[in-house]
Amino acid sequence: MTDPHDHDLRHHGDVDAGAGMEDFAVNVRGTRPPEWLRAILVDSLERVGSYPSAEHDRAVREIVAARHGRHPDEVLLLAGAAEGFAMLPRLVGRRAAVIHPSFTEPEFAFREAGVPTARVILSTPYALATGTVPEDADVVVVGNPTNPTSVLHPRRDVLAMRRPGRLLVVDEAFADTTPGEPESLAGESLPDVLVLRSLTKSFALAGLRCGYALGHPDVLARLTRGRAHWPLGTLQLDAIAACSSPEAVRWVERDAAVIADERAYLIDRLATVGVRPAASPSSSFVLVDVPDAERVRQGLRARGVAVRRCDTFPGLGDQLRLAVRDGAAVDRLVTAWHALL
Repeated sequence: MTDPHDHDLRHHGDVDAGAGMEDFAVNVRGTRPPEWLRAILVDSLERVGSYPSAEHDRAVREIVAARHGRHPDEVLLLAGAAEGFAMLPRLVGRRAAVIHPSFTEPEFAFREAGVPTARVILSTPYALATGTVPEDADVVVVGNPTNPTSVLHPRRDVLAMRRPGRLLVVDEAFADTTPGEPESLAGESLPDVLVLRSLTKSFALAGLRCGYALGHPDVLARLTRGRAHWPLGTLQLDAIAACSSPEAVRWVERDAAVIADERAYLIDRLATVGVRPAASPSSSFVLVDVPDAERVRQGLRARGVAVRRCDTFPGLGDQLRLAVRDGAAVDRLVTAWHALL
């Protein structure tokens, strides 16, 4: 197993971005929520003088449950998916396993809690078949689509990791960036599968922290043991409800189609500087192989463009992660890259 101290597991894209820079480092769509969501949040300010109620929480869980065809008791509202990752050590009995390259917060949470943790490193093209999960792992975490590879794993391959006595945790923070969410398990009521979802990426709510977990009520009860009272505020609850409405789902579905077009343009333009995806991308970001990646990253930064370094992800080194942006921003990225060359 790789030395657990050889990566900065808490390095995230916001550190790579800087004020006034062309930001390809952070996987958030836009810089502010859409106007219809802003109006809802402004209205919510009228109610922040009161404590959030159990009835409010229940009403929001009912909306999320309806969005995925689940029972409200299978929904746990979260202060971002990251809160769900921080809770995961409560579920481990023997040891955890994290499928890498992937978002590093789950492994950080396990190691901080003293949980024995195995790294399952996938090789290019980062298909699940290229890794072997230890049989004694009773909690396994996988991203789908995976950050930072942008690989969308077939649901059959994800479910193939199930074992008696094992809980499979699927990080679907970027599931709504793929049109139709074809491989999502959010609508499956399986006792041994826990799905974590984020609303901060597609709706530009990173500063509000909004997400939820979908799983068996017994699993959710174990997750929340010892959790603080009023874990989410009124603004968060109203944002989760708004982003889970049928209208919002249609809105984000339309944006997923835009992402697909913008991603294709990004890939085409990157080819002009000799850069190609490291694997077949399916989400709102693209992982690219770049010889001497740190020199390139610093060179782009000096020209006002921020990209995400990837040597902090177990299993990666000379790669960069690029958020999907509109055509004008992509042209500025490529112009800076040509100047660097």
